[in-house]
Amino acid sequence: MFFKKYGDFVVGIFYAILGLALIIGAKALPKSKVMEIGPDFMPTLVGVIILVLSIILLIETATRFKAQAAELDASGYKDTSDYKRVLGSLVSAIVYVNILKPIGFIISTLVYLFVQIYILAPDKSRTKKDIISYAIIDVVFTIVVYLLFRYAFKIVLPAGIFALQ
Repeated sequence: MFFKKYGDFVVGIFYAILGLALIIGAKALPKSKVMEIGPDFMPTLVGVIILVLSIILLIETATRFKAQAAELDASGYKDTSDYKRVLGSLVSAIVYVNILKPIGFIISTLVYLFVQIYILAPDKSRTKKDIISYAIIDVVFTIVVYLLFRYAFKIVLPAGIFALQ
């Protein structure tokens, strides 16, 4: 009941803090000597977007909070949150961040993205056909992101085990 009633507030505050942390952390990155856009550009941009969206969420939640709280109390709502999926997503994200540099972007992203898609997929969407489509999405997305960063943004992603010595 708590998360249904106050969940948007909690999420909004969490993402506002995350956005601020991204912006502050991006400023600590070294400036690029080669081009105007340095390694701080994308984290700052993502942090600003997250911060703006979290502020919008908090404002919308505050405007509809009283009506929604009364409606939830009257309906006798039962919480059906899926904490296993949230915990699985959190653990997989932490593992991904820690293996990204030693293993490299391509392999770690292929594994992480597939695991994340599988964790978040509804139970009825875990058939062999669905898993194949998840794998295709995983490979295409990873390649597109790699090529975008490597050739459009001119940002080298961690090579990991593919690094040439």
